[in-house]
Amino acid sequence: MLQTRACPRASEGAFYGVLNGRRGSVRSADYVTPLIDVLLTLIIVFMVVVSMDKEQGETAQIPQPDQKQTAAQQQSRTVVIQVVWSKEGQPPAVKINQEDVRWEDLEGRLAKIYLTRAEKVVFVRGDADVDFQYVAEVIDVAHHAGVERVGLLTMDREVAGE
Repeated sequence: MLQTRACPRASEGAFYGVLNGRRGSVRSADYVTPLIDVLLTLIIVFMVVVSMDKEQGETAQIPQPDQKQTAAQQQSRTVVIQVVWSKEGQPPAVKINQEDVRWEDLEGRLAKIYLTRAEKVVFVRGDADVDFQYVAEVIDVAHHAGVERVGLLTMDREVAGE
């Protein structure tokens, strides 16, 4: 005495057969095809929406060279700050590209130099007799003046123009 379960509707019977592992008239490809169509439609809609965007890319402000400067007045690309030992018990002297600068004027001079520059890089060279606290102070002042990258030079390294 076998009892079979009969489904009242044919569509439920086909679905019931899929759940029980029996192959009925319903195939998995029948469910995938509409899903692919929906995904392709969404991709096309997103492409159209993105292409309607008026703003494309980032706006950039590029510093322009000063037209009033002559060739002799043009700034050198390399800026070297030297911390030079002077006398025992006195703070060392500071030079920007071989030009003497007072400690009080250092930040203002650096800010003026790097105001129009795109590359905000400075090199610092300290004499062997100078305490590192003075070199660290020069680096701190340079960062406050707008310098982004600081390179340290050793004594045997020569920079063009020195």
